[in-house]
Amino acid sequence: MEYIYTALLLNSVGQKITEENVKKVMTAAGAKPDDARVKALVAALEGVDIKEAIEKAVPQAPAAAPAAQAPAEEKKEEEKKEEEKKEEVSEEQAAAGLGALFG
Repeated sequence: MEYIYTALLLNSVGQKITEENVKKVMTAAGAKPDDARVKALVAALEGVDIKEAIEKAVPQAPAAAPAAQAPAEEKKEEEKKEEEKKEEVSEEQAAAGLGALFG
């Protein structure tokens, strides 16, 4: 992951993603860069517009989050209603039980 973060950091500050720059950033962060991984990263990102890739990916994530939250809120409300019904039934059963004792 640190290799991806390094590439994103370099991109965000406007630096080219080169082997030398990746190694400098990782070394400055206290990590020991692996030459093979650095070369693979630079080769994989050659010709890739990172800003464009991020822009395409971002709109998908927020759209999914609110949809996931709505059912959770509805579920909480349903659970509260069920608890209230159970309390009502319990009170009725208690009253019926007492009536049987004195009946």
